[in-house]
Amino acid sequence: MSPRLQGIEEFVAAVEAGSFARAAERLHVTRSAVAKSIARLEARLGTRLFLRTTRSQSLTEEGHGYYERCRRVLAELDAAEAMTDAARSTAAGLVRLSVPAMLGRLKIGPLLLALARRHAGLSLELSFNDRRVDLVEEGLDLAVRSGELADSADLIARPVGMQWMVLCAAPVYLAERGRPASVAELVVPSPHEAVLYVRDGQTFPWRFHDAEGRLVEMLLPSRLRCDSAEVLLEGAIGGMGLARLPAWLAADALAAGTLVRVFEEPRPFGFELNVIRSQSRYLPHKTRVVIDWLTEHLPPLLAAR
Repeated sequence: MSPRLQGIEEFVAAVEAGSFARAAERLHVTRSAVAKSIARLEARLGTRLFLRTTRSQSLTEEGHGYYERCRRVLAELDAAEAMTDAARSTAAGLVRLSVPAMLGRLKIGPLLLALARRHAGLSLELSFNDRRVDLVEEGLDLAVRSGELADSADLIARPVGMQWMVLCAAPVYLAERGRPASVAELVVPSPHEAVLYVRDGQTFPWRFHDAEGRLVEMLLPSRLRCDSAEVLLEGAIGGMGLARLPAWLAADALAAGTLVRVFEEPRPFGFELNVIRSQSRYLPHKTRVVIDWLTEHLPPLLAAR
C-alpha cells in the first residue's frame, strides 16, 4: 500500500463508527492498531484530526475536511474493486454463514450446495443454529434469520421470503379435545394444550390476525416446550397438542393427513426471513452471489400457506 493511503481506512472507519473500538470491530483488527494508524496519519499530516477525551471523540475542523475527501477517495476505490470483482463470471473464496437450524438443514443447505456446485472456487462454512449471532465477533459474512431484527445501523438486511405460520393438530387430538373454529375459541381458559417453541428460557407466544386484522398473541398450557421445530412437529403428530408451525415445515404432514389445519385464518400471519450482513462500503462478489442466490431461490420453497 502506498504510504499516502496508510491510515486512511482506519480514520474513515473511526469517524463512521463513532469510536476507535467500533472501528476496530468493523476492520477486524485491535483497537490499539486503529489508534496507532491514526496517530501515524496525524503525525504525517502534521495536524490533529480528532479531539479526544476519556468519554468522547470529535473531529477537528481540519479533520472534517480531510474526512470528506478521504471518504470520496475510498468510495472510488471501492467502486473500482467492485467493477473488477463483478467482471469475474464465477464466485471464489470463503463465505461464512449462520442459518436457522431446521430451515437451514432442509431448505437453505441444499440450495447452497447447488450454488457451490456451480462455482468451483466458492467455499462455504455453515453454522446451523437459531440463536442471535454477532457477525463481527463470530467472523461471519452472513446470517439468515426469521422475525423481527434488532435495530442496528451496523447491519444491512435483505428479505428472502416469508415463513407463513399454520395452526395444525393431529386428527386424534382433535377427536379427543374438539376442534376450535377460530382464534377466539383458543382464549384461556380453553380445553386445549399446545406444543411450544422456547429458546434461551423464553417461550414464544403464538401470533394471529383476528377477523378485524388486529394482532393477537397467546400462550396455551403445554406439556412440551423445546427449541427444536422438528421435535415440535413430531409432538404435534403424536397428539400432544396444537402446533403453530411454519407452513413449509408442516406441508408433508398436512399432505399425508397426519396433521390437519385446525381452521382457516382470515388473514395469514408470517415472519419475514432476512439475510443479514455487516454494513460496509464494499460487498465482495462471492458474498453478493450467495445473497442473490438465496433471494431468487428460497422464496418459492417457503411459499406454502
